[in-house]
Amino acid sequence: METYGIWSLIPTLVVLIMAILTRRTIESLLAGCLVGLFMIDPSEVITRGSNILLEVLGNDTVTWIILVCGLFGSLIALLVKTGGVLSFGDAMTTRLASRRQSLITTWVLGLVIFVDDYLNALTISASMKKITDRYGVSREKLAYIVDSTAAPVCILVPFSTWAVFFAGLLEDNHVTANGMSLYIESIPYMAYAWVAAAIVPLVALGWLPDIGPMKTAEARARGGQPVPDGGEDNALSLEASEGGRTPHLINFLLPIASLILATWYFDIDILRGVIVALAVTLVLIAVQRLMSFDATFDTALDGFKAMIMPLGTLVAGFTLKEVNDVLGLTQVVIDAVEPLMTAGLLPAVVFVTMALLAFATGSFWGLFAVAMPIVLPLAQSMDANMPLVVGALISASAFGSHACFYGDSTVLSAQGSGCSPMAHALTQLPYVLIAAALATGVFLLIGFL
Repeated sequence: METYGIWSLIPTLVVLIMAILTRRTIESLLAGCLVGLFMIDPSEVITRGSNILLEVLGNDTVTWIILVCGLFGSLIALLVKTGGVLSFGDAMTTRLASRRQSLITTWVLGLVIFVDDYLNALTISASMKKITDRYGVSREKLAYIVDSTAAPVCILVPFSTWAVFFAGLLEDNHVTANGMSLYIESIPYMAYAWVAAAIVPLVALGWLPDIGPMKTAEARARGGQPVPDGGEDNALSLEASEGGRTPHLINFLLPIASLILATWYFDIDILRGVIVALAVTLVLIAVQRLMSFDATFDTALDGFKAMIMPLGTLVAGFTLKEVNDVLGLTQVVIDAVEPLMTAGLLPAVVFVTMALLAFATGSFWGLFAVAMPIVLPLAQSMDANMPLVVGALISASAFGSHACFYGDSTVLSAQGSGCSPMAHALTQLPYVLIAAALATGVFLLIGFL
């Protein structure tokens, strides 16, 4: 495959610089794609660009994400409109008496709902924001608590979508006959996930202070404005239920319980889980006559439409990833750091390199399908500790999921919480970097010991 050397970094740099200057995500990603397409062949920009876009939209993973996120939007909009979310908020409010309790409860819910990070990010943020608003918590801090609990917990519990995916990859690369067994062996070495998850309660309790942009956001929230300017609640905003009825808590708990149980039953498939939860919600609405037929499906459609912006960001991110693949970005970076890969340094080098690539490409699962056939044979040839190397790889994936402002977890946590992906990414970044620095130190220490 042809590579463009160090020049392959240019599209990603364009995206980062433009995003910081404009605070607009989709436009920055498309600008990076355009620059990359001009680098590949200026005479083929339209043809190649349209082909890549069709390829992205025809990708099974992208289609799956669009369906999951859109149907999640419909489910949350229905739970809001019927008063399910409101009833949950009211029930929690009577039990929570302080700002700290509201944040710790958000964190605990994130630990409990470990099946899938999408489920975690959207459900918890949508159901907790009324409570955190009441105690003057910024939507950015809510998004941070949700996002930095979701991916680490999903990684550290071997009954999640992450575990199923990575265990399959390990088997596909012939590293082991039992991918799940090696995955479980690697859990103690997933340093970034452990550190990131441990930092969250410290921030929630106020033991780790607000840093940089988070300090500004929290000052604004304490001044009476928890939602940032331009915060995009859309159809996910809280409204009273129709007809002045007192909402029942069962209208929230039953759909969420069915969502979790169905996801588990269908081999950790969140798409089937959300379809079952929607069906349960529609039955509840019909039985209790909470809304008319027209209003029910108009609300569901509004919820789906509310996810258009985050879905646009994700599609643009996947498109940039395809352009970067043509430019050979992943191979260029791996070739550059390969001389540094000694047995002792390997875990730390793998973590730092893959973390930067995950951040640059916005690809947290796809990237590792490309990287594993290169990194794992290298680890075997050096007789390196395989669970440690796998732990470093998966830690890098978690870092990318947190740090990248157009990554799926970041975008969905921001959407559910009611702030822009850029606002969420910038306020979260200092804590992500602290966790990454500590994780790098851990990998160096264990690698040499």
